[in-house]
Amino acid sequence: LGSLGSFLMTNDRDVPRELSGLVVPALGLLEATEDLFEPYRLVDGDGTVVAPVAAFFAELAACGRPATTHRSYGMDLLRWFRFLWVLEVDWDQATRTEARDFCRWLQIAVKPARPHWRYPDGDALQSGLQQASSGSNSLTGKAIRGDRYEAATVAHCESVLRGFYDFHLEAGTGPMVNPFPLSRHRREGRANAHHNPMDPFPGQRSGRYRPKVVTRAPRCIPDDRFDELFAQLGSHRDRALVAFWVSTGARASELLGAKVSDVDPGQQLITVIRKGTRVLQPLPAAPDAFVWLRLYQAQLNGLVPSGRDEPLWWTLRRPFRALRYDAARAMFTRANAALGSNWSLHDLRHTAAYRMARDPQVPLADIQWVMGHANLSTTQRYLNPVTEEVIAGMLTFHSRRRDRPPDAPPAPEYRAESLQIMFGKDAT
Repeated sequence: LGSLGSFLMTNDRDVPRELSGLVVPALGLLEATEDLFEPYRLVDGDGTVVAPVAAFFAELAACGRPATTHRSYGMDLLRWFRFLWVLEVDWDQATRTEARDFCRWLQIAVKPARPHWRYPDGDALQSGLQQASSGSNSLTGKAIRGDRYEAATVAHCESVLRGFYDFHLEAGTGPMVNPFPLSRHRREGRANAHHNPMDPFPGQRSGRYRPKVVTRAPRCIPDDRFDELFAQLGSHRDRALVAFWVSTGARASELLGAKVSDVDPGQQLITVIRKGTRVLQPLPAAPDAFVWLRLYQAQLNGLVPSGRDEPLWWTLRRPFRALRYDAARAMFTRANAALGSNWSLHDLRHTAAYRMARDPQVPLADIQWVMGHANLSTTQRYLNPVTEEVIAGMLTFHSRRRDRPPDAPPAPEYRAESLQIMFGKDAT
């Protein structure tokens, strides 16, 4: 890893801070409270609620942010406070040195393994897979996630912490200067302020310690690979879920939040709550999805509550509980492991969008409505060819170049007809 020392300014001398050997213990916890006003709370190692984070969460709730946003922001704040606790630095005494070292530490730190709730001691075989090495999957072409934090995670963490300190700076309860500053080439204020809508957005980073995140093209599962993946699903519930995801284009969390009353097989619709706008939207689905759902509901008859407001999806193991995202992702990961692939649940949403975009009779505006995109430019990404199609097309091009017949040799002399046209009848 090389030398990752950072100098901490003191009154007497410069004390080097070695980040390469820094061990950050898993102190504190982000607890789910099941409270509508406070869905999550951050506690320290002694179980005491961290007051500045609680005030920030209250601000998020007042702005109408959903519980998923609280959890996402809370995980970033938990990493930051664990880093400060091991350095023995108060949150309101943190400087840009701690912020810089934290962003550097995230780039080399190993992600902590989360124990399964059935095996909290970690001494039993868990449902997850062994951590794969870095590289790309030979079957899907997607990058294999290693044991380090992704650049998108570091960038999200930097943005959340900058907003956290901006909130306390405005409230007068934090430090005098935000430890996560803006980029030097940016002026104060909102990013892209007074931007001309006729000009493209310039490539600029809003945070000084924000890493560069590469924009990845959406991945589509080929039809033959999807059939192989679908054959690995072991229950009617899993087949119904995947069939709905790949035909409606709904996000994983949107479909998992559906209730019994949200399904209308007669109209071939299922209603979900959109992630961003939180509005109810009916989505058309394929007929086979409702067939798998009916088979799944027949298996659950008499085992789970059947009220209209009850969850639509349940766990397969007893005691039966409402199916959550982590359990659904583990199910899909096991199906991937049988094939050696690494498709994600969100790839099913991309696949649905690509399938609709490939049909010339489906307008692009209809796809935008089904996918729930705020801007039509987001939907236009699915008009671009996928990587597999580009590779197959170029290989076919090289084959045609190799197998084409040789060019005809040039004639030894000019034809008489051509000479007569150019020089007249007496040219011959």
